[in-house]
Order: sequence, then structure tokens, then C-alpha cells
Amino acid sequence: MVENIEELSFDIPDSILDEIQQNIQNVIRTFDIPEENKLEVIKQINYIYTRTKYLSMTDELTGLSNRRCFDSSFEKEFLRAKRYNNKLTLVIFDIDFFKQVNDTYGHQCGDYILKQVSNAALQTFRKTDSVFRFGGEEFTVLLTETDIEKAIIPLERFRKTVETLNLSYQNQPIHITVSIGAFQLNDNIFSKEEFLQKADEALYEAKNSGRNKTVLFSNCQ
Repeated sequence: MVENIEELSFDIPDSILDEIQQNIQNVIRTFDIPEENKLEVIKQINYIYTRTKYLSMTDELTGLSNRRCFDSSFEKEFLRAKRYNNKLTLVIFDIDFFKQVNDTYGHQCGDYILKQVSNAALQTFRKTDSVFRFGGEEFTVLLTETDIEKAIIPLERFRKTVETLNLSYQNQPIHITVSIGAFQLNDNIFSKEEFLQKADEALYEAKNSGRNKTVLFSNCQ
């Protein structure tokens, strides 16, 4: 028996998991036990299943959607944008000199910084935008129905928000900045891997040219 549902992870499609859960409920209803007992068991199974499904798609530290969720959402938005010619901008940002923060103040401070930057992202971007923790100190954002020219407004607002966060850890003030790269999907991009690479190249340019800046790559780049 699994003692900690946080340790569970599934690579099975959600539709199959939903079908399995429903079948389990149907089996429980056939048990020769009092009806209230059946309902209690079903209630507990539903809770465990819902919690496990949530954890499998969520970064436990920051509360953001995780890499697994990004991969699924990214593919869906990419295919939708290509099919219907929708505007879609992919953003990648990371925390500048994050390793230095960990080395200087420790990993607990690093976790604190990750949470604060994640909160800033959730407060800054639209509810229709999706923010993900991609891995380590790197994050992605899917800006739906947003072209590259309009993306600069929320991205710069977010960058300046992080830059002005009044953060401290164990009475030590900590100044944090982020570097941001973005690329808009266009007809010359034929795979989501190419799309991701272009946004990553924009991030690299932001970091390579001084950090704490936003770089938007145009269609010709």
C-alpha cells in the first residue's frame, strides 16, 4: 500500500485513469455492505485520485503547473494555433545568478526565491495565460492569442515586478532579477521542438547580453 500519495506519478493518459476510477466505483457499488459504507469508500477513493492527479501535474514547491503539464498543454496549444492560425507566443524566463543565491544563502533560501518569483508571475500574467515551472530556476509561459508586439507589455511588467521585490532572508536583503526570452509561432515553424528552441535562443540572448532584460525574437530570426 502506498503511504504517501505525493510519491505517485502516472504516465497513463488522463482519459484512461478516469475510466479506471469510474470502474472502481462501479465495482464498489456491487459490494454486499451497507450503502453508507460504499459511499464513504467511494468518497475516499475520489479524494485520493483527485489529489494524485493534481500532484502529478503540479510543482509541489511553487504550486505552478509542472513540466509534465507544460508538455501536454504546449502540444495542445501548438496544434490548435497551427490548425486555426491563432496567435501564440512562448516565453521562457529564468532567475539570474540563481546558483549564486543557493551557494551563498543555501537551498532553503533558493526555495524561498522560487516561491516569490512564482507568486509574482501568477499575479502579473493574465488568468488566460499559463505559467509553468519548467525545471530548476527556469519557467515557461504560454501567451495565447498574443502576438510578439503585445507580449512586451506583460513581460516587461513582470520583469520590473521581480526587480523591485523587497525580498530578505534571515535579515539579509536579496535582490533578484530575471531574464526573459519570447518567440511567436509563425508559418516557418513546423514542430513544437523548433518553437521551444527559438524561445530558448531568445532567453540565451537576454542572458548573454547582460541579463535582467526581455528579448523578443521576430519571425525572421
